[in-house]
Amino acid sequence: MTKILRLVLGDQLNSQHSWFTLPNSSVTYLMLEMRQETDYVTHHIQKVVGFFLSMRQFAQDLQEQGHQFIYLTLDDPQNQQSLPAQVQALVRKEGFTRFEYQLPDEYRLDQQLKACCKTLGIPCEAVDTEHFLTSRGYLKQLFEGKKTYLMETFYREMRKKYAVLMEGKDPIGGQWNFDEDNRKALKDRSLLKKPRVHPKQVAHITQLLEASGVKSIGNIDPDHFNWPTSREESLEVLQYFCEELLVHFGAYQDALTTWDPYLFHSRLSFSLNSKMISPLEVIQTVERYWYAHQEEIGLAQVEGFIRQILGWREYMRGIYWAKMPEFAQLNYFGHERKLPSWFWTGKTKMNCLHQSITQSLDLAYAHHIQRLMVTGNFTLLAGIHPDEVDQWYLGIYIDAIEWVEITNTRGMSQFADGGIVGTKPYVSSANYIKKQGNYCSNCAYQAEKKTGEGACPFNSLYWHFHARNRELLEKNPRIGMVYRTWDKMSNRQELLDQAEDYLAHLEEL
Repeated sequence: MTKILRLVLGDQLNSQHSWFTLPNSSVTYLMLEMRQETDYVTHHIQKVVGFFLSMRQFAQDLQEQGHQFIYLTLDDPQNQQSLPAQVQALVRKEGFTRFEYQLPDEYRLDQQLKACCKTLGIPCEAVDTEHFLTSRGYLKQLFEGKKTYLMETFYREMRKKYAVLMEGKDPIGGQWNFDEDNRKALKDRSLLKKPRVHPKQVAHITQLLEASGVKSIGNIDPDHFNWPTSREESLEVLQYFCEELLVHFGAYQDALTTWDPYLFHSRLSFSLNSKMISPLEVIQTVERYWYAHQEEIGLAQVEGFIRQILGWREYMRGIYWAKMPEFAQLNYFGHERKLPSWFWTGKTKMNCLHQSITQSLDLAYAHHIQRLMVTGNFTLLAGIHPDEVDQWYLGIYIDAIEWVEITNTRGMSQFADGGIVGTKPYVSSANYIKKQGNYCSNCAYQAEKKTGEGACPFNSLYWHFHARNRELLEKNPRIGMVYRTWDKMSNRQELLDQAEDYLAHLEEL
C-alpha cells in the first residue's frame, strides 16, 4: 500500500495548491515548528508569532476539510527540531513509502531537502509551489549572455505575458512606468486611513517561545497582534487596500512621515511571502478594482502597486535563483564595519533613523523607502559589512525570507553585488530625506548643514562614500555628474574630515 508523506514548510501556506484539491487517505501532511527555523537568524518576535499562528490556522483549516496532518509544535516531545532528522524519523517510524515536498524558496532549505532525500531510501519528488508567476530559472534564461539584468525589461515582459494594464501590445496610458508621479511627500494628514487589522491574543505563543528559550528582537503586544494570519484575513486586507488606500498609494508610496507608519501601503507582504494569497490574485483584484473605479483612481496609483509585485517581487526571486549561493558572499566595496548597537534600540539622535528603526522594532514593518533610503542608505554610506546588514534585515521584518531579503539588501540597497540588481548605488545626502517628508523637522542635526556642529551625518558621509570608492564608481555613466560636482567643491577636505569623525564615533550619532 502506498503511504505518502508530504512536507509543507512555514512559508508554503497555499491552500489553493493542487495537493489540497481532494483529501486522500494515503497522504499525510507534515508541518513543523522548529528551532532550526527560529534560530538560523535572530527574528523579530512578531515574525515568529506570525508564522506559527498562520501555520496552525492553515493546518486546522485543511484538517477540517478532511486532510491528514502531522503537526508538531515547538514544544512537542516528538519534535527533532531539525528538518532532515524529523523526516527521517517519521519515515522509519510510520513506514512511509514515498516523500514529497514543494520546492523551497530558500537555497539553504533547497540544499537540505535534496541531501535529506538521498538518505531516505524511498522515492522522493519535489513539486512546484504553484505561487509565483515565473519559474526559478525564467529570469536567467531571459537575460542569457547579459551582464546586467534590467528590472524594467523584465517588468515589461511580465506585463505582456499576463496582459496586465495592457491595450493589445501597448501599455494602457501610453507608458509603462509612472515612477515620476510616485514620489510625493505627504502634506495633508487628513488623507490617512487606519489600516485593516485583525487583533488577536497571542500570549500562548509568546509564552511558548519564552519557555523554549527562543531568542528574538523587537516588541509585541500579546493582546493585540494585528497581522493577518489566514487566507480569509489576507483577502480582507486586500479588499480594504482596494477600497480605501489604492486611491493614494502611488503618489505617496515613497513618503517619509511621523504621522503614520503604514501610509497607503497594503500590508500584504507577509500574506504574500507566506503564500496565503497569490501574486496573481492580488494583481488581478487590484486591476479589476481600478477598471471599475477609474473616475476616482488614477492609473499611476495602480501601476505603481502592480509594478512592485509583477515586476520587483518576481524579478528579485529570479535574481536569487540565478545568482545563489555566490550572491550571499558578495561585498563589492569591501566594507567591514559593524552595525552600531542603536540598530537594535532605535536610540540615535538622527531622527530619520530613530523613526525607521523604532517603528521596525515595534511593528516588524517598514516600507521600502524607509528600508532603502534611510536604514539602507546609512549602512552603505557608513561602510557596514553586508553580512551585518543582511542579518538585521532578515531578522527584523515580518515579511523577510532570504530570497526576497538578500536580493534587496545585498543587491539593491548595499550594491554589494557590484551592479547585478541596480545600475548604481542608492545613496543620497540629507536633501532627499528632507524632501520626502517631515523626518528632518525634529532632529538634533540640521539637514542643510554639511560640516561643523549639528551637521547632518548623511551629507559628509555621502561625499566620503563617493571619494573612497571613486575607482569603482567613476566610470558608471549614471554617477559621472557626482564626481564633476565633487571636483569643483572647495570644502572637500573639510567634508572628508567631518565624515571620518562621524565614522569613528558611529555609536554616538
